Amino acid sequence: MSFAGLDKTRIIAISLTIILAVRAIVAAVTPPSFDEAYYWLWSKHLAWGYFDHPPLIAFIIRSGTALFGDTSLGLRFITLLLSIVATVAVWRAAAILLKNETLGAFTALVFNVMPMVSVESMIATPDAPQIAASAVLLYALAKIGDTKRGEWWIVAGVAAGFALLSKYTAFFLGLGILSWLILVPHERRWFLRPWPYIGGAIALVMFVPVILWNRDHQWVSFALQFGRLNNGGGGGLTLRYLGEFLLGQLGLASPFVAVLGTAAVIRIARSREAMRSPLALVAALMAPAVAYFVIHSLHDRVQGNWPSFLYPAFAVAVVAAGVYASSKPSIWLRWSERLAVPVALFMTVLIYAQAVWGLVPIVREPVGRLLGVGMERVAGDIEVLRAQNSANAVITTSYDLTGWLTYYLPTHPPVIQVNERYRYLDQPPPAPDVLKGPLIYVTEIRNDQAKELQKRFREVAPLAFIGRYRNGATFDQYAVYRVSEPVGDPLD
Repeated sequence: MSFAGLDKTRIIAISLTIILAVRAIVAAVTPPSFDEAYYWLWSKHLAWGYFDHPPLIAFIIRSGTALFGDTSLGLRFITLLLSIVATVAVWRAAAILLKNETLGAFTALVFNVMPMVSVESMIATPDAPQIAASAVLLYALAKIGDTKRGEWWIVAGVAAGFALLSKYTAFFLGLGILSWLILVPHERRWFLRPWPYIGGAIALVMFVPVILWNRDHQWVSFALQFGRLNNGGGGGLTLRYLGEFLLGQLGLASPFVAVLGTAAVIRIARSREAMRSPLALVAALMAPAVAYFVIHSLHDRVQGNWPSFLYPAFAVAVVAAGVYASSKPSIWLRWSERLAVPVALFMTVLIYAQAVWGLVPIVREPVGRLLGVGMERVAGDIEVLRAQNSANAVITTSYDLTGWLTYYLPTHPPVIQVNERYRYLDQPPPAPDVLKGPLIYVTEIRNDQAKELQKRFREVAPLAFIGRYRNGATFDQYAVYRVSEPVGDPLD
């Protein structure tokens, strides 16, 4: 390695350190999103499964809050550490696959400036550990291809196990590994050796507790998530969601990064020579999940964060696009190479600044709305109304408000979601006496179910409307009702 290359590597390493430090500061000073508050509820009742996802995020939050309390830093501390693990793993994997240390470091930089990674690696959701696990898996597979040593399949198995404990979409990584072994001729020899099967067995053993939990709970989580595989969500054929999916990933990767990475993956997949190179791993690992998301989008919506676990491999493809470009690349690729990192970094800085300061006061602005900006004040107003009405508890009809109000209400009264009780299978049911006395019902105005509650309670009387806002921009509005005299059991 040349001295100049070493200097570039050091500069990139310093840049990464700054990015990770800024991410930690933003994580510590911004309020939890409603998903994070919901998973925080999980962490108070640890189990081997939950309605929406496998359990790893609950254990992660429980570990962080044990160190730093029920704070934003406590919720996100372990995910911040995992973002460092993911960064190192992407660096090392890219250095192997691209055969260049400086390019490995640059890939880690590209990985970290993409808005998807900048956000999902900061907040405490299942995507954060899955991204880290998929990055470690990519590194282990790169080592397998480079060293031919079977012991690395053990590392791959452990990484795959943690990915499965994060989100069920990790099964697509298994299909990606299988595609790699089938499509790359010199990797097929692993089918005749025990190591891949040992790695696979390790991953499945780690996942067994989730299977047993589902068995004991009528397979509720499997039914939810694997049910999406049926007809792509069950809707009719449409191009609406495909365009939404593609445009969403264009923004979450950042436009010029997306152009480079997509061009590289297509070039690798279409070239026989490339499919015999180390970079074949990138295309093969991504292919099954991408194919599924495209098919799913022809019938139903693909949530923007679903492909986040593919971004470690995608970052390698982005850098590979510049390294293996043709002698006369198109103008699109030339401009994308120049603008990819600056534009992605600008988008990340803008998102972080908006999260912290709300620089652009937009009604229903998405960053502040998804985070609990202004929720502490809303909870204070609700607490006053609860005390004035001598309410035993607060009830809701949405899991986001259940999480937020449980987290923010100053006196921590019971907060009970009366519908969708399957979300709380691992929590003890509320005491019957709690629901007999006066209650406060809180709901988003856009999702007001007071008429439905009139079937469950004799009294449902409006009390107040409360807005959640910052810098003059309203994120959401809430209706508050006084509820009493239940008719039978008011819970689903």
